[in-house]
Amino acid sequence: MLVLLVGVAAGLGAPVWLDARAAAQHPVTAADLAAGRAALDTLEVKGRAPRTGYEREEFGQRWADVDRNGCDTRNDVLRRDLDDVTLDPATRGCVVLTGTLTDPYTDTVIAFERGERSSEVQIDHVIALADAWQKGAQGWSDERRTAFANDPANLLAVDGSANQSKGAGDAATWLPPNRGYRCAYALRQTTVKAAYGLWVTQAEHDALTREIGRCVVAD
Repeated sequence: MLVLLVGVAAGLGAPVWLDARAAAQHPVTAADLAAGRAALDTLEVKGRAPRTGYEREEFGQRWADVDRNGCDTRNDVLRRDLDDVTLDPATRGCVVLTGTLTDPYTDTVIAFERGERSSEVQIDHVIALADAWQKGAQGWSDERRTAFANDPANLLAVDGSANQSKGAGDAATWLPPNRGYRCAYALRQTTVKAAYGLWVTQAEHDALTREIGRCVVAD
């Protein structure tokens, strides 16, 4: 069964799938699927707005400590998504030094080590910031964009090369190479967009509908 948590940084009540390992390894339940389909039905379908004015800085400081736990968002996500984590004691257990990622996008295991190899594991915005900008976020307040950029509901530790390949793509232009994760990925894209009131293009809606339709429901 997928682990359901709330996008705490945004203070939203819509459920989202946060545990990437559980989602990649287990089929969704009937309740999970029903929630995803209900979210899909709420998404407005219209064209992509111009990218004019988009800069990463429009979404606030990179990896801000929005939950005020003393750690930046990147390290929060690394601690959540990696196994066998070791922490830097000089940072009060905040900075992740090493760990093991079971990557949901490629279904490979990656040994993370802080330093020269840090980029082998990257934190992906499941809904890319540039994509969000073109589908409603440019009309948000600065505070809401910062919350979105740091919301754990929209963040995953993933293989760096897969993240670079995805870029700012939506579900119509990029899906995880690991087909076993595509159902959970589509559900996550759908529920996050619905929670934030972002719209989708027709091609994107078609892709999400197709992948959710392929979900395998647990007995």
